[in-house]
Amino acid sequence: MNGPARKIEILAPFNQAIELTRLILFRPFDITKWLVIGFAAFLSGWFNSGGGSINPWSFRRWNTSSLQAPTFQFRSFNMEHVGMVLLIAAAVFVVVLLVFVILWLWIVARGRFIFIDCLARNRAAIVEPWREFRQEGNRFFVFLIVLMFVSLVLVALFGGLIFGLLVLGRNYHVSNVPALFVLVPIAVFAWVAFAVVVNLITYFMPPVMYTRRCSPVNAARAILQLIFDDPAPFILFILFMIALWIGWVVLGCFVTCATCCLASLPYIGTVIVLPVPVFFRSFSLLFLRQFGPTWDVWAKLPVPAATSAPPVQTVVAEAAPPSAQEPNPPPSTLPPESPSQPERSPYQPPESPPPPQS
Repeated sequence: MNGPARKIEILAPFNQAIELTRLILFRPFDITKWLVIGFAAFLSGWFNSGGGSINPWSFRRWNTSSLQAPTFQFRSFNMEHVGMVLLIAAAVFVVVLLVFVILWLWIVARGRFIFIDCLARNRAAIVEPWREFRQEGNRFFVFLIVLMFVSLVLVALFGGLIFGLLVLGRNYHVSNVPALFVLVPIAVFAWVAFAVVVNLITYFMPPVMYTRRCSPVNAARAILQLIFDDPAPFILFILFMIALWIGWVVLGCFVTCATCCLASLPYIGTVIVLPVPVFFRSFSLLFLRQFGPTWDVWAKLPVPAATSAPPVQTVVAEAAPPSAQEPNPPPSTLPPESPSQPERSPYQPPESPPPPQS
């Protein structure tokens, strides 16, 4: 690596993410801003509290003592058409499900940039970032579609390999137990490693594309190179995120029960637990900005221009007599002021305190 070694931390961005969450949502508290940012988090894929729920209405009027097998009476229906009807129904279901998944991926891809913009600029906006990052969102959507089909192909290959070994052993009475004991763990390990790396790359791609306005391929290549150059911080980040997610899943179950399953409803649950998605995304943004300005979503945000001073009225005063003029003030004894620091964008999160000197 070129240049001085970077000090990548986990706890520092964690503490900064807590402060940034307080700054965005509670200083000051604005219900309109809360609802709009909650909608942005909803569009980014955070649909509810994430803790799971049980629908109590599904058990209403469920009497196990009077259960009877359903009876079907076909009077004028030809039983030979059942297979065709089932096939058509399955095809329609698959098409509708595929359309829904594609639409969901497109909304999530666009919503990721909206949510990041709300946090980076500390504002509640939907339409402006939706239009501003239209190109990046659509490119990210195409990348997700390609990635989804590649994942399906890999799953089909792994499943076909295992199924082929089973069929071979059954038809030709060949013992494939040693091969299965070797191939199954390797396939599971390869799939888990692939899923972890892909999820890590897709999780950091929107911030990189937001900062650099680059293509998804360039963003993925840059993130992958960064991981290969310095893998230790990302391993710690993954382990820390797993611990946080486990804690949130447990807490989300309690939140869902405490709100009578309201937190499990789409968007309503997102609004109820909004500090959680704001914290998780802020933590990732603050972790990534430690690698330099090119990874910082706050680096290129413009500083708002200062408000102009009101116009000064020109007043012509009468000249005072020489005897009434005040003497010149004595020279100031205050020390000279230090040169002013470059103006810092108010969008940037609070800086972490310097580490204690050993």
